[in-house]
Amino acid sequence: MRKLLKRLHWMDFLILAVIGVFAGVIWYRIEGSLNYHWRWEKIPNYIIRYHTGKEKWVANLLLQGLITTIRISIYASILAVILGTILGVARTASNLTIRMLARTYLEFLRNIPPVVVIFIFFFFLSEQITQALNIESWARGIARQENNEIWTFFFGDMRRFPALVSGVIVLALFESAFVGEIVRAGIQSVDKGQHEAARSIGLGRLDELRFIVLPQAIRKVLPPLANQFISLIKDSSIISLISVQELTFKTVELVASSRMIFEAWITTAALYFILCFGLSMLFRRLEHKK
Repeated sequence: MRKLLKRLHWMDFLILAVIGVFAGVIWYRIEGSLNYHWRWEKIPNYIIRYHTGKEKWVANLLLQGLITTIRISIYASILAVILGTILGVARTASNLTIRMLARTYLEFLRNIPPVVVIFIFFFFLSEQITQALNIESWARGIARQENNEIWTFFFGDMRRFPALVSGVIVLALFESAFVGEIVRAGIQSVDKGQHEAARSIGLGRLDELRFIVLPQAIRKVLPPLANQFISLIKDSSIISLISVQELTFKTVELVASSRMIFEAWITTAALYFILCFGLSMLFRRLEHKK
C-alpha cells in the first residue's frame, strides 16, 4: 500500500477528488431532486439467494446473467478468433478476388453501427442456422433428461440454448472483423525476408503461413487480441436486444420487477468492471512474463 501511495502523483489525487465530488453531486441530486429511496440491502439477494427447496445457495438474476455473459464471451471469442484468422489470412492473399471479398466483409462490419449489424446477422443468418439445424428441438430433448448436469454447466438452461447459440454466432461474426484486421496487421508485420526465406527452401503458401509467418505473427497479435476479448465482453451487452439473457438483459428484468433503477445498474456496472479489469490485469501480467 505504501509503495502504491508513493507512486501516486499530485494529479492522481486531484483526479480522485474530482471523481469523488462528481459522485457526491450525483448522489445528492438523486436523493434530493428525484426523492429516490435507496434499497441497497436487497441487491445481494438478487446476486445469490438461499433456495429453501434445494436447501442451498443458488445464483439469482444478476449472477445468472454474469455467468451467461462469461459463457457467451468465451465461446464467441473462440469462434471470432477462428473466423478472424481466416479473414486476416485472406486479406493478405495473393488472389485479388479473395482479398476484395475479405476486405468487403471487414469494411462492411467496421463501418456500420453494432446494433444494426446485430439485427442483420440475427434475422438473416443466426436465426436461420438454428432453425435449419433444428437446435431448439434437440435442446429441449436434452433439457428433459435427468442427467444433464454437464450440458447445464457448459451451456446453462438448455431450454434457452438456441438463444445462446444465436448470441454467440452474432457476436462472433461482428467481432471477427476486428480480429481479422489484427491478424492481418500481425502477418504484414513479419519481415519480408522471412517470406523470401520460406520460398527459397521450397515451401508453398500454406506451409509458409503455417511454419514461418503465423508463429511469428501470433506473438505480436496476442496483446491486441487480449484487449479485443475485453471489448467483446463489453460488446456482449448489445445482444440483450435479441433476448439473449446475459447480464444486461437480466438487469433490465430486475429493474422492471423491483424498480431499483440506480442500484441495479450501478451493480451491473461494477460487475462488468470487476470482470474486465481483472482480465486486463491478468493479461498484463502474462505479457510481462514473456
